[in-house]
Amino acid sequence: MQINLSGHHVEITDALNNYVNEKMAKLKRHFDKVVNINVTLTVEGLRHKAEATVHISGHDIHAQAIDDNENMYAAIDALVDKLDRQVKKHKEKLTNHLHNKQAADYSMEEI
Repeated sequence: MQINLSGHHVEITDALNNYVNEKMAKLKRHFDKVVNINVTLTVEGLRHKAEATVHISGHDIHAQAIDDNENMYAAIDALVDKLDRQVKKHKEKLTNHLHNKQAADYSMEEI
């Protein structure tokens, strides 16, 4: 899994880079087919925004989180929570479709 981190009006420090890498590893634990992640951290006045696009084989998941309390780490945490929910939902859809397809194949053989 490759993580591309960029900043807009913010300098990406080693601490931010390590924090993002550590948090995004959570996505890899839940779904191992993550190809790469593009993360953009932005500061607009007092608002800190984190947004990311997760590229999964055959699908892209996008999310963004904004923290008005001048805390980039909180925005990153909220972003990872959103992405985690979306990745789990995508994984459940895949397993449900595969399960239903296999069940349909078995029912056709019985006829």
